[in-house]
Amino acid sequence: MPQGLKLDSPRLEDGAALWRIARDSEVLDLNSSYSYLLWCRDHAATSVVARDADGSPVGFITGYVRPQDARTLFVWQVAVDHGQRGRGLAAAMLDGLARRAGEELGVQCIETTVTPDNTPSNRLFARFAERHDAPVEREVLFDAEVFPDSGHEPEVLHRIGPLPALAATGR
Repeated sequence: MPQGLKLDSPRLEDGAALWRIARDSEVLDLNSSYSYLLWCRDHAATSVVARDADGSPVGFITGYVRPQDARTLFVWQVAVDHGQRGRGLAAAMLDGLARRAGEELGVQCIETTVTPDNTPSNRLFARFAERHDAPVEREVLFDAEVFPDSGHEPEVLHRIGPLPALAATGR
């Protein structure tokens, strides 16, 4: 964990900051501000925020447990404030969220989708799998043609797991 930062569950009052971080990333699909408020209320157990010394969010990961597979955490968005980039925060948040979701919810696998041109995210999840000695399966989940807006890249599903340390908890 980068010095001076701590991991926490998101709270309703963090929703506006999460929306701002996503907006300022200039790479994430920006959801409505309302959706970030709902995410903080309804999916706090499967999401994480990184806070600075003042308690302000400087990064987040939103996720949810898949309704069809209670042992799989789907990671929706990963975002880090510009001033905190390059410090390993995204990896620390992902490790912390996976550990917490494994211990508290019995999660054993992580899924996410990443576009082929998103090198930082592809690297983040590949390194996560390496750190956790977990297999990775990749396949196109959504072809570019299914998106209503033109120019969208395909979304490649990354299924990581089972994660040995999480599977060993026996949940």
